[in-house]
Amino acid sequence: MKIKPLADRVVLRPCEVEETTKSGIVLASSAQEKPQVAEVVAVGPGGNVDGKEVTMLVKAGDKVITGKYSGTEVKADNVEYTIVRQSEILAIVE
Repeated sequence: MKIKPLADRVVLRPCEVEETTKSGIVLASSAQEKPQVAEVVAVGPGGNVDGKEVTMLVKAGDKVITGKYSGTEVKADNVEYTIVRQSEILAIVE
């Protein structure tokens, strides 16, 4: 299944998180925080959203930082994605 976002939406795939601390302690999956760095998988066309013209600034392949609790989580083909508005993206990681 392919997810194609509409308007100013962006589909993100969370980046892998460290499972061990710097001191070598292995963390259980329940103790790990939700990753805030994600890779852009797909980008909507932008356009006129809520009466304002939106130009999409991110592109597929970019690494971005989002808010901890932003977006809607979906699962497709056993892969978890998060769909956010472009305005919920805080920064592009270079």
